[in-house]
This record gives sequence, structure tokens and C-alpha cells, in this order.
Amino acid sequence: MNNNLAKSTDYLGKTVTIKIDRQFGTKHPKHGFVYELNYGFVPDTISPDGEELDAYLLGVGEPVEAFTGRCIAIIHRTNDDDDKLIIVPEGKEFSDDDIRALTHFQEQFFKSEIVRQ
Repeated sequence: MNNNLAKSTDYLGKTVTIKIDRQFGTKHPKHGFVYELNYGFVPDTISPDGEELDAYLLGVGEPVEAFTGRCIAIIHRTNDDDDKLIIVPEGKEFSDDDIRALTHFQEQFFKSEIVRQ
């Protein structure tokens, strides 16, 4: 999966290690909103937007620098070329409504659908 154009659906159900570059409670450097969860990327990937494949980390309420968890879903933005993996600790589950509520602080500006296995 790594070192090539990343297809986000390839990660569904898999264990994934992400690097967190926007930690829980920090402010976005340009837009000023506060990250209400840890947000990062899958190292050594390239997504269709030319950047590394992005990921939200749900279920961890403190800042972390990296995390290994399970990909339970993908937020597929229908008006932007920038899918987001939903990574959670092993054994945790979140409904589509939970995912939408927890990512609303950033995803409210985009149209999207939640994709699962």
C-alpha cells in the first residue's frame, strides 16, 4: 500500500500506523479552528490530492504523536479530492452519526459520504 498512489478503500478493516501532525486541542495554522481530535496521515503514501493520505483518530482524548489502530471507515469527500481514513483503537466502534459529529469541526465545509467495508 505504501510508496504508491494510495487507494483509501484498500485500508478498510486494516491495522494502520498514522503520524499525527495536528494534535488534539491545537489550532489550525491558517483557518484558526481547534482540532477536536488527533489528525494526521499515513506516512509514505500519496493520495489523489498529491499529499499523504489523511486520517482522523477517534477514541483517543489526548494529544499523541503517532498511533496504530484499525481503519473502520473513510470519509469520501464528494466535492474535494481528499479522502480521510477513520482510525480507532482496537475494539472501539463508532457509528456513522458518531463519525459525522466528531469530525464536524472540519468536515462541515465539505460534502461527503461515509464508506465502510
